[in-house]
Amino acid sequence: MAAHETRMLLLGAVAMFEPVNGYQIRRELLSWQVDRWAHTNPGSIYHGLTSLTNLGHLVRHDLVDGGREVAVYELTESGRAELDRLMIEALETVDVFERSAFHVAFSMLPLLDRDRVVRSLTRRRVELERTVKELADQEPGAAPPHATRSMLLWLDLAVAELAWLRETIEEVRSGRLAFELGEEWGWTPPPDDPGWQMNTDREKYRALLGR
Repeated sequence: MAAHETRMLLLGAVAMFEPVNGYQIRRELLSWQVDRWAHTNPGSIYHGLTSLTNLGHLVRHDLVDGGREVAVYELTESGRAELDRLMIEALETVDVFERSAFHVAFSMLPLLDRDRVVRSLTRRRVELERTVKELADQEPGAAPPHATRSMLLWLDLAVAELAWLRETIEEVRSGRLAFELGEEWGWTPPPDDPGWQMNTDREKYRALLGR
């Protein structure tokens, strides 16, 4: 699953910040602590960028920036299609024992349009309701007491997620949660956020690419 999540993270990071260099992607993703919750090994990031380029999902440009060679990446049409597929699958697939892929997709929600997000989260809600019922309907005494207590924890976590999910769907549907790229979020990054430098570099890379 870690390779699956790393691919989604890398495609998403390029989509959000392109054109962007590999060091910036690594620094940004590590600031999200992806090594802790997404099982993404920091050492796999550069390898992943190369693999995705070889697959045709990314395009690499070798530029000279102030006398320094730098490789910057952009998403291709196939990369966009692959990212959409991975995100939708992760948003809609319910696994109460492993939610890493869902968290990866949700962290990059602005890359999908509002209607698509509402549809996917609604499908997740329906599947999660079925899962909660299945866990709650287990026969008493069907498992040893300690195992039963463990399953009650999974049930409680699933119920909590379901309540959160219902609220989130309404936030998205109503527009109270602004997330599409270009919308006003009502939030400004702090002055020391690395995103400011990434924006500056992005404009410089676009100029070098003749954009």
